[in-house]
Amino acid sequence: MTGEEPLSKTNRINMLFDIYGQLLTDKQRTFLGLYFHDDYSLGEIAAEFEISRQAVYEHIKRAETALEEYETKLRLVAKHEERRRFADRIEAIFSSEPPAEMDELKEIVRKLYNID
Repeated sequence: MTGEEPLSKTNRINMLFDIYGQLLTDKQRTFLGLYFHDDYSLGEIAAEFEISRQAVYEHIKRAETALEEYETKLRLVAKHEERRRFADRIEAIFSSEPPAEMDELKEIVRKLYNID
């Protein structure tokens, strides 16, 4: 994920956290939530828990790594995004004038069923 825009990284981590957050340790969930959801700085988290900024950073990095590993293995976010693209295409087909061919719609529905 290096080189990613900060907002894009935040959005990705938040999506991964929403899906896989319960698989993290309590401390990882707390620190990640404070850092990405509540926009706390490392220093603010460190002061709140009376630990070093480095310790907070390490907890957050381990949590990010764990979330990415869960996604690599389970692909729930990727499947969600793929379903969203298909749903958007179906919506576009139904809104087109004149109506689009049914063959394309049937193919998209087939792909939806085969995502998992």
